[in-house]
Amino acid sequence: MTGTTTVSTIEAATTEMRPGLEIDRDRLQQYLEAHVAGFAGPLSIRQFKGGQSNPTYLLTTPSQQYVLRRKPPGQLLASAHAVDREYKVISALGQHTDVPVPRTHVLCTDETVIGTWFYVMDHVAGRIFWDPSFPDVAIEHRRAHSLALCDALARLHRVRPAAAGLGDYGKPTGYLSRQIARFSKQYLEDTAGGRSDSMERVIDWLPRNMPAQEPPAAVVHGDYRADNAVFHPTEPRVVAILDWELSSLGDPLADFGYHLMAYRLPSLSTPMLGDRDAAALGLPTEAEYVAHYEQVTGLRLDPRDLEFYLAFGMFRLAGIFHGIRSRVVRGTAVSAQAREYAQFTDSIADLAWAQAQRAASS
Repeated sequence: MTGTTTVSTIEAATTEMRPGLEIDRDRLQQYLEAHVAGFAGPLSIRQFKGGQSNPTYLLTTPSQQYVLRRKPPGQLLASAHAVDREYKVISALGQHTDVPVPRTHVLCTDETVIGTWFYVMDHVAGRIFWDPSFPDVAIEHRRAHSLALCDALARLHRVRPAAAGLGDYGKPTGYLSRQIARFSKQYLEDTAGGRSDSMERVIDWLPRNMPAQEPPAAVVHGDYRADNAVFHPTEPRVVAILDWELSSLGDPLADFGYHLMAYRLPSLSTPMLGDRDAAALGLPTEAEYVAHYEQVTGLRLDPRDLEFYLAFGMFRLAGIFHGIRSRVVRGTAVSAQAREYAQFTDSIADLAWAQAQRAASS
C-alpha cells in the first residue's frame, strides 16, 4: 500500500475500485456470509492505493472492517502473487507465536467468486508510516518507534519454524543462492522490463561473494520496511506486519540487510535515510540499529557480510522494480504508483552495483 501522507489514514490510503480490478460486491458478500463466522452485510468495498503486486481492498460492514488480498488478473509469473502462502504464514504466526499479524479468516481458491484467488483477514487499526524518519512523531519519540520496528522483525527471526507449523514453508538451507538465481532468472527472462549493465554486473558478482557461513533458517518476511508495519494508534509498538508475499524460510541476516537498506538508499520513489542525518532526526544511527537487532536476536553480523547483504538487498529491490516495470509495459500493473516505481529501476540497479563494489573493498 502506498500513500501521499507520511501517516496513513483510511481516507488517504484508499480509493474507489480501479477499472479492471472491480469486485462483484453481492457475489463476495454472499461468499463471506457463508464462510466467515460473524460476517454480516451490507458490504462496502474500497481499494487501497498500493498493493504493487497483489491488489488489496478494505471491506467494511456495519460491525467490522476486513482486508482482502487477491491475485491480480492477467498473465502472471508462476512463482509470484502467492496469496495462499501469505495466508499460510500469517495464520501460523498468529496461532503459534507473538509476532504481530492480523487474524485471518478464509482463503478462497474458487476463481468464480471474484475472478482470482484471494484471502480475507482483519483490518488492524493503527498508524502506517511511509517515511522511516517518522516525521509525524515528536522527535523525542522517534527513536522508540524506530527500534520498535526493529523489534518486530527480531521477534519474527526468533521464531523456530517447525514449532510454528512452518517447518515446510521453504528449504532450510541455500536461501541466498536460490534467491540470487530466482531474481536473476526473472530479470533475464522478463525482457519487457529492459536491460541494465549494472544489474548484470551484480548478477555476476553476487554468487561469487556470498558469506562463508549461513545462519540457521528463520521465517523471513522478504519485504520488511516501515510502511509494511502497522503501529499502535498512540504507542511506539508494532501491532501488525503486512504484505507477506515474499516470505519464506531463509537467511534472517539477508532479511535484516534488506530492511537496513533504508539507511543506505537515497529517497527516490519513497522516503529513505541515505541522504539524511539519522541522528539529527532523532533516530538511532545505522550502527546503533544493527547493535539493537543483534542484542534482541542473539545473531551477529560480520561487518564484511553486512556489506554483502546490503548489496544483495539492493539487487532484490532492483529485481522487484524491474518486475513492476515489466507489468507497466505489459499493461498489468495494478497500482497508480507503478509507473513512478518503474522509472527508478535502473537507478536502484546502479546503487546495487555501487554497494557491491563497496562490499568488495571492505
